[in-house]
Amino acid sequence: MGIKTYRPRTSSMRQKTGLTFEELTTNRPHKPLLQPLPKSGGRNSRGHISIRHRGGGHKRQYRIIDFKRDKLEIPGVVETIEYDPNRSAFISLIKYKDGEKRYILAPMNLKVGQALVSSDKQVDILPGNSMLLRSIPLGTIIHNIELKINKGGQLVRSAGTGAQVLAKEGDYAQIRMPSSEIRKVHLDCRATIGQIGNADYANISVGKAGRNRWKGRRPHVRGTAMNPVDHPHGGGEGKAKGGRNPVSPTGIPTKGYKTRRNKRTQSFIVRRRSK
Repeated sequence: MGIKTYRPRTSSMRQKTGLTFEELTTNRPHKPLLQPLPKSGGRNSRGHISIRHRGGGHKRQYRIIDFKRDKLEIPGVVETIEYDPNRSAFISLIKYKDGEKRYILAPMNLKVGQALVSSDKQVDILPGNSMLLRSIPLGTIIHNIELKINKGGQLVRSAGTGAQVLAKEGDYAQIRMPSSEIRKVHLDCRATIGQIGNADYANISVGKAGRNRWKGRRPHVRGTAMNPVDHPHGGGEGKAKGGRNPVSPTGIPTKGYKTRRNKRTQSFIVRRRSK
């Protein structure tokens, strides 16, 4: 996998970079695993904007991903590695021995024709195999980690990420997240072996504003460029810096302000992420 650059035929092409997509084996998704993906425009059920700077963008279809990996003891074979417009990671189509096909997140070094299996027991430590944390050896790099038993993977799902099993104490494993946070996860939760592929995604330079519009991201205006009625940083004579610590439009502090309020799961965090 690599990054490609473009000849500067226009000013925006000079900075633009993109992926070569060498790993991909097809450009046609498996139709039975597609479903419509309506746009919300950043609005909630009441029609109010709850996420700013959303709207437009290219039409997409959602790929149904098997985050649970609950097809136990039935071997599968990798059929394709595909692009997914809904996430930074690539996905892989797996055909199981009973004929069923499912999408999974494609880990690094996954090859077409490779055999995969999901089990409650210990199986080979190979990229794409899934098992319970109690069966995974210490030091193994993992992804798609469950937080609740049988709920499906919620942690470590974006391109290039990987967590590491550090220790096991009692009913819990200590896992180091990509953010360097160390967190306890129950040993009966499931995880998948390997690091997520498409690690070069983080090195892409968008190059022009229009490319963000294709993704459904609208322009982001600085608070200092607004009027006081629109933003706490707005107004002032000449070019002003805002006159206060950085805040959001609703006045909530940003840049380092801790927003975590879930005391119920506080005890599962062994060490906070390093800044």
